[in-house]
Amino acid sequence: MPPPPDTTGHVTLPPGGPVGIPSAPQAPAVPDPTATTLAVLLIGPAGAGKTSVAKYWADHRRVPTAHISLDDVREWVRSGFADPQTGWNDNSEAQYRLARRTCGFAARNFLANGISCILDDAVFPDRPVVGLGGWKRHVGPGLLPVVLLPGLDVVLERNAERSGNRRLGDEEVARIHGRMAGWYGSGLPIIDNSQLDVPETARVLDDVLTRAIASPPKW
Repeated sequence: MPPPPDTTGHVTLPPGGPVGIPSAPQAPAVPDPTATTLAVLLIGPAGAGKTSVAKYWADHRRVPTAHISLDDVREWVRSGFADPQTGWNDNSEAQYRLARRTCGFAARNFLANGISCILDDAVFPDRPVVGLGGWKRHVGPGLLPVVLLPGLDVVLERNAERSGNRRLGDEEVARIHGRMAGWYGSGLPIIDNSQLDVPETARVLDDVLTRAIASPPKW
C-alpha cells in the first residue's frame, strides 16, 4: 500500500539553500513590502524598541510573517544559561552563536514555506564577521538589514523599564549605543525612532523596505 499523502503543508527545506535577493514585483511599479515575502534583520541596541517594532510589524502584514527573537531563542537554554551580564566568556559567546544559527535555520525554513520573517539582534558594525557576515551565512544574501537607533537618552529610559537579565547597566547601554553609531556611513538604512511610537516606526520601516527591495543595500 502506498504511503498516505502529506497533507501537513510542510515544504522540505532545501539543504544549504539560503534565501535569495528578493525581486520587486512587476505590478504595481512601486513594490509593496506589506505584500512581499521578506527576510528582515532589525539591528539596534538594548532599549531601541527592536522587539516591540518587530512584533507589531509582523502582526500587521498582509502576508504570513514570523517574528524570530534572538533573545527568546537564546533563553531556551534554562539549566546552564550563560548570562553575559555576569561576565562575558566562551560559554556565553557559544550560546549566542548557537542561537543565531538556530534563528537562521528557522528563518530559512519559514521562507521556504512562504512565510516572511523578521529577526532582531544587537549586531555591531565593528564585528562584521560575527555580525552581518554571520547572518548573511545563516539566512542568505536576500536578508534586508535595517538599523533602529534612537538617541542615547531614549535608549537609557527604555532600558530602565526592562526587567530580568535583559536590563543592562547604564554604562553598558551607553557603550553599546556608542558602538552602534558606527552604522552611520555604512550604507545600511537607519531609523531614528526617538520621537516615533511603535506603529509610526513600523510605517517608516515599510518605507525603508520599499526602497531596499527596489535597490538592495550593498553589505
